[in-house]
Amino acid sequence: MAEIAVKIVIDKLLSLLNQEARLLGGVHTQVEDIKTDLLYIQAFLKDADAKGEKADVSQGLKTWIQDLRETAYSIEDVIDEYLLHLGNPSQRHRFIGFLCKIAFKIRDIQKKVVKLKETSSTYGFISSVQPGSGGSSTSAPWHDPRVTSLFIDDAEIVGIESQKIELTIRLVEGTPERTVISVVGMGGLGKTTLANKVYDNKELVGHFDCSAWITVSQSFKMEELLRNMSMKLYQSKKEPVPEGINTMDESSLMTLTRQYLQDKRYVVVFDDVWKLDFWGFIKYVLFLMIRIIITTRNDEVASCCKESSIDYIQKLQPLPPKSSWEVLFCKKEFQGRCPPELEKLSHDIVRRCGELPLAIVAIGGLFSRKEKLVSEWKKFSDTLGSELQSNSHLESINTILSLSYHDLPCHLKSCFLYFAIFREDYTISCRPLTRLWIAEGFVKAKRGVTLEEVAEEFLTELIHRSLVQVSEVYADGKIETCHIHDLMREIILKKAEELSFCCVMGEETSSFDGRFRRLSVHKSPNNVANITGKKSYIRSIFLYDSQTFFLGTLASRFNLLKVLDIDDSGLDSVPENLGNLLHLKYLSLRNTKVRMLPRSIGKLQNLQTLDLRYTLVEDLPVEINRLKRLRNILVHNYDFDGDLGLFSVKGAHVKEGIGCLEELQKLSCVEANHGVGVIKELGKLRQLRKLGITKLTRETGEHLCASITNMNRLESLFISSLSENEILDLQYISYPPSCLSSLQLFGPLEKLPDWISELQNLIIYCNLVWF
Repeated sequence: MAEIAVKIVIDKLLSLLNQEARLLGGVHTQVEDIKTDLLYIQAFLKDADAKGEKADVSQGLKTWIQDLRETAYSIEDVIDEYLLHLGNPSQRHRFIGFLCKIAFKIRDIQKKVVKLKETSSTYGFISSVQPGSGGSSTSAPWHDPRVTSLFIDDAEIVGIESQKIELTIRLVEGTPERTVISVVGMGGLGKTTLANKVYDNKELVGHFDCSAWITVSQSFKMEELLRNMSMKLYQSKKEPVPEGINTMDESSLMTLTRQYLQDKRYVVVFDDVWKLDFWGFIKYVLFLMIRIIITTRNDEVASCCKESSIDYIQKLQPLPPKSSWEVLFCKKEFQGRCPPELEKLSHDIVRRCGELPLAIVAIGGLFSRKEKLVSEWKKFSDTLGSELQSNSHLESINTILSLSYHDLPCHLKSCFLYFAIFREDYTISCRPLTRLWIAEGFVKAKRGVTLEEVAEEFLTELIHRSLVQVSEVYADGKIETCHIHDLMREIILKKAEELSFCCVMGEETSSFDGRFRRLSVHKSPNNVANITGKKSYIRSIFLYDSQTFFLGTLASRFNLLKVLDIDDSGLDSVPENLGNLLHLKYLSLRNTKVRMLPRSIGKLQNLQTLDLRYTLVEDLPVEINRLKRLRNILVHNYDFDGDLGLFSVKGAHVKEGIGCLEELQKLSCVEANHGVGVIKELGKLRQLRKLGITKLTRETGEHLCASITNMNRLESLFISSLSENEILDLQYISYPPSCLSSLQLFGPLEKLPDWISELQNLIIYCNLVWF
């Protein structure tokens, strides 16, 4: 994560330096030196950072990286504090002073880099990663905890019998063509266990001439994998291994394996495949008359292996509650029964384990050695997160689940750690999540692709890697909400704390130190005051069900804030000095009682997202139109008519000038009964993906149609009429947006607009007519 800290600094610094250097002559050499130094440091950190997060490196290296990360943060602080004072007349003097501060900070980092390289033997740091089956560090753990999955007692295996039978049938029956079976799921679900029980099944004997079980893992050499596979195939038939196999190169091993398998029926298991290009290579080694089982955590790996209709993907799911209960109490010490006084606690522990077989088996074994006392079990349940880190009996859970995190590229690690911010058992809305990633600087633009689309790609990859689980999807197939496994959340909470990424304050948390960049407060009315008495360089604050009495001090205490997310609080007003948070990119006052925004909001020139959903705001100040970087204005609420049993959507009054916000992606909802000026200006918003209009009158329908015709990127359109007697007159769209996939019309129509039939991508269509 130090690499991420430095990368954010580089992106911000280079943009600033390029801009300022054009304005101020005589500093180009210094600017270029700073660029070069920072880019060198970032390249060096890419290796060091990956190793520093692992448990098998020295504390000295971890301490060094922590120090480096904090130095990078201090550089960012210098940059952001300078930006707060750009309006000062003595700009040149400030810029030269700023360069001196940055140069001093970078020299400090350079000294640390040199010192580390000089003492690499002391730290056990090797610059080049040595590939191997056990990990990327030379001080690898003494065993791979996944190996124990091959030796789990049958009595501990519950709920996989039907899957075992199905996979066995697929192996022994069907056509002689090559068939690939992929077993997919998150770490700890029992993929290796299921594959092993199928592989060792006596029913397979006689169906195949030879077999091999190959553990692939994250780091492997294809040459070693081929050598291992060839040796195991020979050994499975009790045939002598060819002489010289240990010195053969990759090409020779491919030839040897292909010749040996040419006329044979065989089964090969490739356990724990991580890389997408694995199948693209290995398939050229393997002939027909073969059955292959692949276990993987990555959906995309499984998809790459499915090349025909006879290939099959088995997605493993968590155990159902009843099976989880059986696993927990299958130990002989329990005799299959739970003591009545422990029943409630046991259900809670099973729930916390998320029905993950690996965790349940390990915890069941631990409990079998504990006294059957309510106090003992409750203490364990309350401290499950720390137990995962410190209890040697649960080390395998932490290690196996952490593998998926360590395999992530740098940019996805930051995105995944962000899930630590949200409350336990919290269902996360995907669209706000991706907007937060953008505001934090985790998402970089690609040519021809919006930031939102890139962020969606990041989330999709985390889902494919079995790290994030889908909760709900929209009718168009896009993901609406998601969550992470409770045990994985415990792991990243600890990781987020170690990396100074985020501090989570709950009801029992009473301390906070200023080294964290993000603060998430959960139902903690008594502890928020602890953070207001000190200067802090927090960049993001999240308040969930918490008091907001310190909001007035934000501008002075947290003037470098980028994200302010207040959800479900009693907040009813916003202080005028909110406009002093010049770095603010994301402002959410969702589910609060706020009625008005201060006019100073027009000073937030970096604001990207303004989320006022389910507030009492009905009128947006005209100063909003100054915020040229706004991408999302979300301001709608719902009223419920008990007599009719209908919901109606409430929007807000926006002022003329809204057409200046040319980067807007989403605007929902705008009241249309305040004159045609605003409706006409909407046609300038050519980047809009989503538009919501309320209180439309018949007279303004034609003007709205003219504006919609210009929105060739529009994907979602919501329109409601002023009343149940007001006709929606929408006949005037000559060329409807071709991307439109969701259309919701609330109000009476005289006829169905002709242009609706031209929408080739329409998935959602709803017309509710009031009576």
